[in-house]
Amino acid sequence: MKYLVCGNHEGARENLTRATAAAALKKARQLLQEGYIDVRICTPRGQLLFSDEFNHLEKPEEINMAKDERRGNREANKPKKEKMKVIAAAPSQKAATWQPSFSPDKKK
Repeated sequence: MKYLVCGNHEGARENLTRATAAAALKKARQLLQEGYIDVRICTPRGQLLFSDEFNHLEKPEEINMAKDERRGNREANKPKKEKMKVIAAAPSQKAATWQPSFSPDKKK
């Protein structure tokens, strides 16, 4: 995944690629300090972020880290007890009890 950092300075357009969001943010802020105008970052998904929206690029990394932490906690939980599987076609294992018989020979 590559991030594209763009900016204008004295009539020249500068297009630079960076591998990570942090590197793209660092380069974009550096260009702003050097006097570049119209500095923006294009994300791998095609989203364009202008200089006042750079903070949106920092937030997803924090969210991803929080998800990773939660995933780690799930693995640490106790495993669930195995439930005995019941097969519907198998006969019941309960003790036999008296059941009324409905035979066809007794009619009223």
